[in-house]
Amino acid sequence: MNDSGVSRRSFLWGTVGAPLAIALAGCARAAEPGKKQVVRDVTIENFDAKGASLGKQTMAKVVKPDDEWRKLLSSDSYYVTRHEGTERPYSGSYNANHADGLYRCICCDTALFDSRTKFESGTGWPSFWKPISSANVNVIADNSLMMQRTAVACKRCDAHLGHVFDDGPDPTGLRYCMNSVSLKFYPRGT
Repeated sequence: MNDSGVSRRSFLWGTVGAPLAIALAGCARAAEPGKKQVVRDVTIENFDAKGASLGKQTMAKVVKPDDEWRKLLSSDSYYVTRHEGTERPYSGSYNANHADGLYRCICCDTALFDSRTKFESGTGWPSFWKPISSANVNVIADNSLMMQRTAVACKRCDAHLGHVFDDGPDPTGLRYCMNSVSLKFYPRGT
């Protein structure tokens, strides 16, 4: 035993044992139930250019490193879709768009909304009373900004799209308040 009261054997076990304990604890945490797991495949509903359903299809989830998303998207689209940002009201190009067509995800081209469900909400963001298919979006509790809201994301690539509120028109009573920079509009038939 040395002057500090720590034996050589204790020192060696501490040197080897501590990193091993940390590694095992990390493995145990990764397997905990309720933790977000990596989803490799998703099932979405595909739509043709006219908005007709082509049925549901299971396909690979779109996952890219952050630096790749940054290269593929405009700075505003990147901020909103990949970092749950929000564009300023009345700044988006689709707020006043009244053309007939489909709105698809800017990140993966999944069909999200049909212009036939778009309505003038007076909020400054494009608003819809329902998605083109509930299979194509995820709704997630959002407790940021000291309020309770429900965020909406693309099911195929997890792009943040906006929020859904319960103050919309009939028949659903919902208002899917979306960011223009998270969408790409295609005139019907193109």
